[in-house]
Formats: sequence, C-alpha cells, structure tokens
Amino acid sequence: MKSFVPVPDSSDFPIQNLPYGVFSTEANSQHRVGVAIGEHVLDLGAVKNFYPEKYHEALSANVLNPLMSLGYESWAEVRRITQNLLLEGSELHANQALQQTALVPLSSVTMHLPANIGDYTDFYSSIHHATNVGIMFRGKENALMPNWKHLPVGYHGRASSVVVSGTPIRRPLGQTLPVDGADPAFGPCRLFDFELEMAFFVGGPPTELGDRVTVDEAAKRVFGTCPLGPFTAKNLGTTISPWVVPVAALEPFKVDNFPQDPKPFPYLTHEQQFNFDIKLEVDIKPANGVATTVCRSNYRNLYWTALQQIAHHTVTGCNLKPGDLMASGTISGDAADSFGSMLELSWKGTKQVQLLGGESRKFLQDNDEVTIRGFCRNDELRIGFGSASGVVLPAKPFE
Repeated sequence: MKSFVPVPDSSDFPIQNLPYGVFSTEANSQHRVGVAIGEHVLDLGAVKNFYPEKYHEALSANVLNPLMSLGYESWAEVRRITQNLLLEGSELHANQALQQTALVPLSSVTMHLPANIGDYTDFYSSIHHATNVGIMFRGKENALMPNWKHLPVGYHGRASSVVVSGTPIRRPLGQTLPVDGADPAFGPCRLFDFELEMAFFVGGPPTELGDRVTVDEAAKRVFGTCPLGPFTAKNLGTTISPWVVPVAALEPFKVDNFPQDPKPFPYLTHEQQFNFDIKLEVDIKPANGVATTVCRSNYRNLYWTALQQIAHHTVTGCNLKPGDLMASGTISGDAADSFGSMLELSWKGTKQVQLLGGESRKFLQDNDEVTIRGFCRNDELRIGFGSASGVVLPAKPFE
C-alpha cells in the first residue's frame, strides 16, 4: 500500500496510520477534521464528496465527536475510503487542483483539541507503577491495595483542563505539610511531577443511564488512542497529543494481554487480545538546555485492558458519550529507567535523575519542557502518535 503523498522513512504517519486530528491554518482559522499523512494533513471536509453523503456532516465538523458517534462500522468504511483516496492512481491523485486545497503542509497548521471532552476518567492500571507507589508509601508487604487485582481502579478527572500538546502548564499553588505534625504551609508546589499515560476516546452512540457496555462489546467503543500526561491530581492540566490513532492501525502490534491472577469476575473476563506493543518515551528539556530521555516504557505493561476499563466503568449503569476520554494511569515497566513518573525515577526524591548537559532533577523545575512520545515499530512499519508536550511555567504570584 503506497501513498502518492511522500512519507519520509522516519515519519509517524504512513498510510497505514492515518490518525485523526482537528486543525486550522493562518489563512483559514476554521477548525477542520483531518488525517495526518507524511508531512501533510488531508482536510476531510475538502474531499467529503468522495464519501457517502451520510458522512458529510461528520467530515465537515469542527471536532471529532460527530465522527466518533457514528460507530465502529462507519469508522472502518471512512478509513477504507480515506486510504484509497491516498493511493497512487486514485481520483485525488489525478486531481492536482483539489490536492492544492485538500493537502495542507503540517508545518503550516495549528492543532487543536480533537474533541469536545464531556467526561474524563483516569485509571490506575499499571501493576509496576502501583507496586512502586505502594512500596514507597506503605511498604513491600502492603504495596497493592486489596482491591487492585480485582477491578481497574479509576478516578474522575477534570475535563475542562485537558489541553492540546504545546499548551504551557503553570505550577500550582496549594497547601502542603512540610513537617509531620506541624501546621500546613501555603505556596507553590515543590514536588511537581508528570505521569506517562495513554488514553482512548469513547465512540459509538451515547448510552442511556442505567445501561452497561459488556466487556465483549467494549472493543467497538474505542475510537482511537493518544499519549496523555496529567499533572497534579488531574485537575490543573492534562496534556494530550492532537492525533488520535485508530485501533485498526495498531492491529499489527497486538500482543497478549497481561496475565491476571486471580482471574477477574466474569464481567471483566475477555479472550480478545486488546494489548499493544506501543513504545513510550518521556523527555525533559530544561530552559536553554537539551532534551534527555528519562523514561522508556511500553503500553504492554498495563495489567487492565481498555475493554475491562469500559466494562467496569459502565457496570454501575454509568452512561457514555462520544468524546469521553479514558486514560490508562501511569505506565511503568519493571526496570528503573522505565518508571513513568519523577516520583518513581527519583524514588520519592531520594536520588537524582541525571540530564544531558550536567543538570539533574528530582522533580520538575520551572521552564522545563516535558514531551511524551509513543510509536509502534517493526521491520516494515512505524505507526506514531505524535507527541504531547508542555512547558512548566512559574507559579502565578498570589495577591
């Protein structure tokens, strides 16, 4: 499968990927739905007439929610048509004038949040991360909470502060207890951290309050995935990549689900593979410094799958809407350089993390830039997620 649009060997965005995003340009400030191909974005609204009319409204929208709502079979058809349009010899290939309108250089676009996010849930699904944090705060004997291997623990996050890559994050102010037993102190956060995560967007028609999505139905509810990195308690800022990679693009990189012992309850049990070999990296770049990769982890380290997360989330009858965002929780491996947070990398501040150029960190400093990247790769193919980046700004003075 070869695209007529040139795709560099190192590109995240071959024709086998085609991640969705929302973009604008200086010449046209309207937010538009597109897919990334090589070093271009294909404006799907500009080529909507190649698709059945039932898709025109979704392809001309300014967010991905209408496309997400159409459901699994429609996503597959839209993807198939898009790939065919980008093949050598296609109608688009033959139409130079339309290419000038529909293919926009990546270098000229501004990316936006891909969807209107109604709700955001952050899970806690990496056993290595949960074990590390438990050892630090409770000791080895009580590292995992009693419920951890029985259900995918989740926390409700703040959807209003989910931001697209490139948005700076300001250091928060708050109360801390520097010395046990002393009065609390108020001031800027001293131990500012990141968390390496992946997220998926929920798709399909909205469900009704009281309805459930079974673990076997859940795969048709995962529209696509992207890197995500929340800061402090998921309320002051959660950065996501602007590109949402369809699950279909990840099929060549499926791996066995993480072994689970004890076996979960039937409502969480599934035979379908829904784990992926996604390589994950985190860089820290100080102001006027060079970037250092401080963590290399992998999505396959997740104990609980996205299907189990959906099944547990809705077993109470919680309703879903297209555009809801669900995050994995910090993804740590079992090696020290695969830990997905500064809390783990510095082991609760007891050791320094060395950076290139001679600097070191225990936690993030003002003007540090954090970048999360994800990609799949084999001998024939690379599927990338772009990056999720943010600079830590100093705390705003409190008057």
